[in-house]
Amino acid sequence: MEQATAPTEVGKSSTGMQANFAALLAYVFGLVTGLVFFLVEKESKFVKFHAMQSICFSIAFFVAGVVLAFIPIIGWAIGILLNLGGIVLWIVCMVQAYQGKWFRLPVVGDFAAKQVGV
Repeated sequence: MEQATAPTEVGKSSTGMQANFAALLAYVFGLVTGLVFFLVEKESKFVKFHAMQSICFSIAFFVAGVVLAFIPIIGWAIGILLNLGGIVLWIVCMVQAYQGKWFRLPVVGDFAAKQVGV
């Protein structure tokens, strides 16, 4: 996990909310809220970044879970650990977004940053 330099003020989003709160909400229901905030947000790259990271994390997490489900015993055990780790990362992402930080997960965070031009 890597943390980019965060601006001290993230401002407002085009949704009328504070950008940090909108970024937090982008993680709440994963892919669904990520897509909503990515499509609705017009001004804040901060919100768009966290929305795209939420989308990418959700998809990567889902794909990994499906693949592991088809591997008996070991895959299932790893899947349980993946679920626990995923919940922890999900909470960390929400907290970091609310604190106004440009928190990047490995791989998906870099991809999200490129997509929004950060």
